[in-house]
Amino acid sequence: MERRIAVLDLGTNVFHLLIAEILNGKPSVLYSEDLSVKLGEGGINSGVITEASFDRGIKALVHFQERIKEHQVNEVYAAGTSAIRSASNGEVFINEVKHRTGIHIEMINGDREAELIFKAVQKGVAPTESALIMDIGGGSVEFIFCDKNELLCKKSYPIGAARLLEQFHRNDPISEKEILAIFKHLDAQLEDLKTNARMFKPQLLIGSAGAFETFTAMIQRKFNLPASGDKTSVEFSVSMLREVINDILRSTKSEREANADIIPVRVDMIVSAAILCLYILEELQIRDIALSIYSLKEGLLFDKMD
Repeated sequence: MERRIAVLDLGTNVFHLLIAEILNGKPSVLYSEDLSVKLGEGGINSGVITEASFDRGIKALVHFQERIKEHQVNEVYAAGTSAIRSASNGEVFINEVKHRTGIHIEMINGDREAELIFKAVQKGVAPTESALIMDIGGGSVEFIFCDKNELLCKKSYPIGAARLLEQFHRNDPISEKEILAIFKHLDAQLEDLKTNARMFKPQLLIGSAGAFETFTAMIQRKFNLPASGDKTSVEFSVSMLREVINDILRSTKSEREANADIIPVRVDMIVSAAILCLYILEELQIRDIALSIYSLKEGLLFDKMD
């Protein structure tokens, strides 16, 4: 019997659906869709899914279930991440989704999330040197130290872009004082990450999709580089990334809204994502940068194919 697998990555900001047919042990993508849900909006730091966010989430999953049915999928796997696992009504949301759509959501912890991201990035980039994978979500950020052969160390931190946005970002454009406040917060949160970095000495920072796709699109436009096309990874210099980060930090919300390289759901959160990235560049003295097009949803697909 042919396998048709649907994987759903239910993030704090965006819900992702990927439907693939498995032919001779290899996935062929039949359908892919991302929906801006902002499940964490208004409640990410207080640990609740607000009523409006709850309703948006249910509507998105009803829509996804229709697409899954259309494509005659026979295996469905859904992963609930930071916004769901940290919400006091996360289980209520999971139960309502099951009731309305039949989709069972597995609430995964940060370690499991990091494992799936590593599985995806390994196939997308295949690092040849000591590397640090960084996946910036709305609720959490996953950091994975690895080399070309194996995962060395992994941890999820509750410092996602939506959390930082809600907690620190008040001015437009963001003020130097706010940036310094975020840096101070990250100093406290990431002490053990810096200890591990001194041990593993990563030379390459691999950004896993999300905000790094926006950084890459902006770099390609600013420096007249070719589009990514069908490539699963893109490499660029630290100096290029720094220039784009500075552009973002100097920009107003209206300027970001007018920027074709910044999708609407990232207009606000790309600022805190840029600060997160800048912090890592400065603290860890990274030498090389790469984007992995593959992220959690591909990792979940590869995991279920095994």
